Amino acid sequence: MKILAITMLRYGADTPEAIVLSQASDLSSFGFFQRAGIKEMCTFFSKTIVKRTPAGQRQTVQHEDYNVHVYVRHDGLAATITADMEYPMRVAFVLLMNMMDQFSEQIQWQAETREEAIVFAPMQQAIVDYQDPAKADKITKIQRDLDDTTNVLHKTIESVLERGVKLDDLVDRSDSLSRQSKMFYKQAKKTNSCCVVM
Repeated sequence: MKILAITMLRYGADTPEAIVLSQASDLSSFGFFQRAGIKEMCTFFSKTIVKRTPAGQRQTVQHEDYNVHVYVRHDGLAATITADMEYPMRVAFVLLMNMMDQFSEQIQWQAETREEAIVFAPMQQAIVDYQDPAKADKITKIQRDLDDTTNVLHKTIESVLERGVKLDDLVDRSDSLSRQSKMFYKQAKKTNSCCVVM
């Protein structure tokens, strides 16, 4: 999972073209000579998609192996995240909303007409922090922890099933199980053993 670029733009009735106010990128996974071209493509896609997104809407546009997540606010502030296909859409939009809120609170951007005139440190930090969505996003972290727990439980159940004979002996010797429970266990095991689905 990788975020390539976060771009903050201004676009509205008074701007015929989208203006890139600020951009942060992490192109370290590409060769040195490829990086300038990739950055230009991220900027081009961001501007193009922002122009074609109605105000107040969010959308994700796929191009080859990458998604461009975009949100255009009614006040003319827009933002995009260019990330690979594996990057969770929900996390991308949480990041977009956070960055746009911080940007509009800290920066006077409404009259800016110069390309990449604003250096916005929180965006530079966010592209580092959000490379691993589970570290930056609590819900994704919880989901990953649940997945890990589920894997551990499956492994535990599988290891118990591998020792089936010992489990049978434990059931037979148990004083805490009633005779009826022991018979139910044996009957269920017998029933399940005859009905193997391939």
